[in-house]
Amino acid sequence: MIKVGICGYGNLGKGVLAAIKNSNDMELVKVFTRRDPKTVKIDIEGDYVASIDDILSYKDKIDVMILCGGSRTDLPVQTPYLAKHFNVVDSFDTHANIPSHYCNVNTAAKEGGYIGLISTGWDPGMFSLNRAIMESILPCGNDYTFWGKGVSQGHSDAIRRIDGVLDARQYTIPKEEAINLVREGENPKLTTREKHLRECYVVAKEGADLARIESEIKNMTNYFSDYDTIVHFISKEELKENHSKLPHGGFVIRSGKTGFNLENKHVIEYSLKLDSNPEFTASVLVAYARAVYRLHKEGNTGCMTVFDIAPKYLSTVSYEELLKHTL
Repeated sequence: MIKVGICGYGNLGKGVLAAIKNSNDMELVKVFTRRDPKTVKIDIEGDYVASIDDILSYKDKIDVMILCGGSRTDLPVQTPYLAKHFNVVDSFDTHANIPSHYCNVNTAAKEGGYIGLISTGWDPGMFSLNRAIMESILPCGNDYTFWGKGVSQGHSDAIRRIDGVLDARQYTIPKEEAINLVREGENPKLTTREKHLRECYVVAKEGADLARIESEIKNMTNYFSDYDTIVHFISKEELKENHSKLPHGGFVIRSGKTGFNLENKHVIEYSLKLDSNPEFTASVLVAYARAVYRLHKEGNTGCMTVFDIAPKYLSTVSYEELLKHTL
């Protein structure tokens, strides 16, 4: 059995625990939290919660530590630090900072003799892998990534920080006309505004200036100003009833041409439709934790991404079975 630790127990950490329970080759050792361990209830019987301050005392008891903190402030610090002491897997998703995060984790993991697998999930992660494969097969073409329809947790949080807002959910919605152009092999040049729509459901404080709130949302740089944005003001009861889940998904499409005169069109598409963004992301993390365990057993160290790992390391079945039933 692969012995797993979970660092952080929000929505993603809960998803990781569920994925471990559904894996026949893994067992939970501990959930590590910044909160008082006595206040953290998990869906498994027993003494499985400990303070993050005690995490290093489990160095020889855990095969892989899955990190479930946020990309903004947690993972840039936690992943390199813990990679000196454990095999680790994270879901760092600030795309622009992945190269520097890779370097930091690589240095730490090599120093400790462990593997640090970063930026694992669905984007970055599964979408990244598909983009690389698609581009390799169709070098004469273009990539298109569409996200949604789904809840953007970062954008929802940005709305909640506006004065006068009690709660909010923001949905990223791909525009059908843009998707259809790509699927038809037209290789269009699309602006940010042409690819996605943002739809916001906002619960405002009583007496708040709704016009000001809507204006602040639509003009928020780096979040909404480059998009067509729709704002709905609703009650907290309606938000709870209709917008409490965390669905997401999207499409990665490569439109390319082959032939001596590039006369033949081809379209490759990989898509996801997720009832629960954190639970699916967690399932990817757990599969790659299995790979990290196996690769470390082979003597590998340093930082890795999904580009480095062959599918056979993810599977619960033998290589012989993969050849027989899957290939």
